[in-house]
This record gives sequence, structure tokens and C-alpha cells, in this order.
Amino acid sequence: MTRHSTEGARLLPWAGPEGKPCCLVGDGEGYASRVADDVESVQLGMAADLLGHVDDLLGDRSATPEQLRYVVARLAESLREVHRVARSRGARLAAAAVRAGHPE
Repeated sequence: MTRHSTEGARLLPWAGPEGKPCCLVGDGEGYASRVADDVESVQLGMAADLLGHVDDLLGDRSATPEQLRYVVARLAESLREVHRVARSRGARLAAAAVRAGHPE
């Protein structure tokens, strides 16, 4: 694993020291890739759960400003994670298309 961006590397679903991106160079079949897949799955599931909570909170006219600020902070965290997953998956799809001879 490297902590810098490398062409052909997988962007991992977590940040390294100082918030820097972590990348993995490999064939996508190893232990670290499976851990990354599992973390992505958890992050996407948590985002879906959070959206349900947000819907409930927005429907509650008695929600306090503190509750709303808290949920907005969690939404921002979740959006950063989901955005990282989308960038990683998009890059892997593009690389696979190039390898298959179908550049986008």
C-alpha cells in the first residue's frame, strides 16, 4: 500500500495520516482489496441508514438546531466517504474499459 496517488492504483475508502489519500497497487484480488471492498460496503450502508434518519428528523417539527447541525455534520462525513467510493469505482471501471480495448 502506498499513501500517494499512483496511476492504476486503487483509491482506498479511508484516508491516511493527515487526511491524505491511500492507494493500493495490485490486481484487486488480495486481502487488502477485500478489506477495502468490505469497508466500502459498510460506508454505503451507513449512508443509506443516515438518509433514513435525516428523513425522520426533517419530518420532526420539534427538531432542535443542535440536532440539525449534528445530522448535517454526519451527512458531510458520509458524503465525503461516498464520494471517495464513487471516485475509486469510477477509476477502476475506466481502467477496466481501457484494458478491454474500450476506452471511454
